[in-house]
Amino acid sequence: MDKPRSSPMIKIFLCGLIGGVALLGIAAYAMTVSDSRPFCTTCHLMTEAGVTHKMSTHADLSCNDCHAPHNLLAKLPFKAKEAVRDFVYNVQGADLPLGPNSVTRAVVSANCIACHAQTNVNVASMNVKPYCVDCHRNVAHMRHKPVSSRMVAYE
Repeated sequence: MDKPRSSPMIKIFLCGLIGGVALLGIAAYAMTVSDSRPFCTTCHLMTEAGVTHKMSTHADLSCNDCHAPHNLLAKLPFKAKEAVRDFVYNVQGADLPLGPNSVTRAVVSANCIACHAQTNVNVASMNVKPYCVDCHRNVAHMRHKPVSSRMVAYE
């Protein structure tokens, strides 16, 4: 008796499904790795930021917990654009990271506000400046520097 043949469409579907799940797993792993401090500090521009972040109260967070949108659909294009920007600057031999632009400062501020929402409820001066980093620029990267000597974010 002949064995019944399985449909080639089922095989194609199953291979596509397995391939899609594998690709999704690889992408999720790559996203996690590329969000981390060890990955970000492989660029010579970020060495100081990595060292000072490691000593900060935010050391348990990844770089992109603060520096990228949390929504995946917004995060992917933002991260790609910033990666290209950082790569070009690094290849040009710059000694310091690029200053944050208004889009980056808005993302960082949104993440600050999201994580510190309960604290912000009791702060009367929350709307004095447009971005949290205008007053708290070095919180995550230079915790030992006195507040009076910290520079505000770029205008």
